[in-house]
Amino acid sequence: MKTIKKILVSVLAVSLIATCFAACSNGGEATEAKVKVIDIELSNEEYAFGVDKTQPELLEDVNAFIKEIKENGQFEEVCNRYFGDGEPVAVTSAAEDASKDQLIVATNAEFEPFEYKKGDSFYGIDMEIAKMLADKLGKELVIKDMNFDSVVTSVQQKKCDIAMAGLTVSEERAEMVNFTDSYYSASQKLIVKGDDTTFDNCKTKEDVEAILNGFDSTVNIGGQNGTTGQSYVEGSEGLGFAGLKATFVGYSNGSLAVQDLINGGVNYVIIDAAPAAAITTAINAVA
Repeated sequence: MKTIKKILVSVLAVSLIATCFAACSNGGEATEAKVKVIDIELSNEEYAFGVDKTQPELLEDVNAFIKEIKENGQFEEVCNRYFGDGEPVAVTSAAEDASKDQLIVATNAEFEPFEYKKGDSFYGIDMEIAKMLADKLGKELVIKDMNFDSVVTSVQQKKCDIAMAGLTVSEERAEMVNFTDSYYSASQKLIVKGDDTTFDNCKTKEDVEAILNGFDSTVNIGGQNGTTGQSYVEGSEGLGFAGLKATFVGYSNGSLAVQDLINGGVNYVIIDAAPAAAITTAINAVA
């Protein structure tokens, strides 16, 4: 669809995390895991930031900034704080004030490790990049936290300057915002209950999809509203997804979808790989 720019460190790190979960789910603690990630990519997609179409200068500035932090190692440092042994950095938001020179960022802070909150502070790869970008531009950072399906429209309606929310590049969204260069390569993955063996013998994407395509509408697949996971289940011509016969059940965030999987409200969950790893880690760590 778009020019693919691989971020090797991030992809390797996410792959390592997911592999660890797969190993644990097949090892001695398999029966103790509440949920597990099927370590097979169901899609290949690119994340980018969505800029207000009436601000072409901002688009140029952000693209130059992305190129700079990827070349000087700052992007790798940020990723290491979430995929490696680094320590996440808290980011604070100023109050919106039209009299000040501010960068207003739209996000959905329920998408760890890209954006999430602890108390009044924001954390995540996108949030740290937002702070670095605002500093680079000499602007005060304002972060507006909202439902994911409002993030792009808020920029289109000029309520925000830029959307930074783990956004997958799509033709539909490109009609509403100008996408920056890609900064992260992502994929969708399937989450199942810890004792579910349905997909254990799958080796490829085609193996997983053969099973998924055999489900009818009585099978419920959860995911976050407005995300690529929903498009994967329901179908999207722009993203190249044929869709499934299974029924999509939407939630405001991925954690709620996985919790409902545990509770029996849905049969499976499909979300982005990095959040899938973070969510399953957190849930399985709770006694």
